[in-house]
Amino acid sequence: MFEKTSLEKIKSKKETWEKKILSQSLSRMPERRKEFYTSSNIKVKRVYTPLDIENFDYMRNLGFPGEYPFTRGVYPTMYRARLWTMRQYAGFGTAEQTNKRFRYLLEYGQTGLSVAFDYPTQLGYDCDHPLALGEVGRVGVSVCTLQDMETLFEGIPLDKVTTSMTINAPATVMLAMYIAVGEKHGVSQSSLGGTVQNDILKEYVARGLYIFPPKPSMKLTTDIFEYCAINVPRWNTISISGYHIREAGATAVQEIAFTLANGIAYVQAAIDRGLNLDNFARRLSFFFAAHNDFFEEIAKFRAARRLWAKIMKERFHAKNPRSCLLRFHTQTSGVALTAQQPLNNIIRVTIQALAAVLGGTQSLHTNSFDEAWALPSELAVRIALRTQQIIAHESGVTHTIDPLAGSYYIEALTNEMEEKAMEYIQKIDNMGGAVAAIEKGYMQREIVESAYKHQKEVEAKQKIIVGVNEFQVEEEVPMKILRVDPAVEKLQREKLGRIKQQRDNSKVKSVLDELYDAAGKEENLMPYIIRAVKAYATLQEICDILRQVYGEYRAPSIF
Repeated sequence: MFEKTSLEKIKSKKETWEKKILSQSLSRMPERRKEFYTSSNIKVKRVYTPLDIENFDYMRNLGFPGEYPFTRGVYPTMYRARLWTMRQYAGFGTAEQTNKRFRYLLEYGQTGLSVAFDYPTQLGYDCDHPLALGEVGRVGVSVCTLQDMETLFEGIPLDKVTTSMTINAPATVMLAMYIAVGEKHGVSQSSLGGTVQNDILKEYVARGLYIFPPKPSMKLTTDIFEYCAINVPRWNTISISGYHIREAGATAVQEIAFTLANGIAYVQAAIDRGLNLDNFARRLSFFFAAHNDFFEEIAKFRAARRLWAKIMKERFHAKNPRSCLLRFHTQTSGVALTAQQPLNNIIRVTIQALAAVLGGTQSLHTNSFDEAWALPSELAVRIALRTQQIIAHESGVTHTIDPLAGSYYIEALTNEMEEKAMEYIQKIDNMGGAVAAIEKGYMQREIVESAYKHQKEVEAKQKIIVGVNEFQVEEEVPMKILRVDPAVEKLQREKLGRIKQQRDNSKVKSVLDELYDAAGKEENLMPYIIRAVKAYATLQEICDILRQVYGEYRAPSIF
């Protein structure tokens, strides 16, 4: 892209500038530190020029939006045609309370729903299990039976609104319930749109909300791939999540690498199952975090998009260009929020959201400023949504596609992040793939070491967190905190008890027996689970059948 003679002139001019101009400036005013680094420990140069991307090939490295290698975006017109989906993550207490919050968000302009489930639900336990004590409805909505799901989406047009569900180990059960609710609304499976997270590998790596061992868990994941490819074609069958990996302490480079390594494992598992790559790959989606290092985050999204396209084309030989698309949802960083001076979080979220948009996200959740204290209040949720709307409609950044393309710094950083992420992926390949690397504790150790390094830098004030280790003030928290009423747990248990009395228990036993037999024969379990939820079998009853067949996972020590 750059002529050799031009590069030589730039190099000569740069050397002259350093000797005559820069040296004088440094003698008068030294820089704030000797070296500057991104959060991934990539050294940031003082100034970037064509010398930093001298081997840059426009068509190989960039191309055009909607065209391989998709660095500039997955669609030809991006936000000029349609803005990203504004999908605020919500869920707490009972299904009735969360339905009210969903309606509130839709009324204020949200364009997609995103469901947060409580811990018992995510671990496949009903609200009356001893381990659920004190956790029902706390960090998400409690869903035990199809009746809860019916209430959750009461009055919401499932043929017009897309829904994302952050659920992994029991993803088959929650998707089955959603399908059943759609049918009750008169919406066919083929018309349902949305995403089920269904990313169990990152649970072993970073989050810990798993039930079954890796092998049967991967089988359940591919059950959803197979079933939806035929019956629910508009559904994104997985959201391969780097978000939780990043929140656990990974760097931006590790977030790309470990997420795509997990993606490779899912694709290979589906191929091994006999599925056609181009039939299921189009419905794969990804989920990333947006943190505060503005330019690194933008470069991260671009590097991930290009690297995934190469993996799908060169490694898996995808024939359909749509199979190479890395379509992703972004959430602003939870761990970047501070309980100190919580209104500062509005600025942090704005920077992170803008990075996601400039990086080409397909949907976005902006965190509420009070989330370091409690579940979001209605005021905080509205400000978070308005942040997206102001970026979309007032900033002008949506008028042109990939506006930072061609920046010497952005392109050099994108290249370096891609290279470093690929080095990690090759290490994981050499271990036998993502599942083997997880079983050996490799990813877990890398994340813990990165988190430890970051915390040491904060404590040494090598990294400044405004209001935490610098610029502190004494203040009372200027906000109303949302608290989940402890009575929620009692109400949920009473409702569950009524369902168990009123349902046809002989039918429940019959469908659960069928599920047990099918699980032992390695059949696709989605049809059996759909029948079970329609009979009002509970989440735990279904998961307990699978526990009997598959067992439960116990994590190894990583130190």
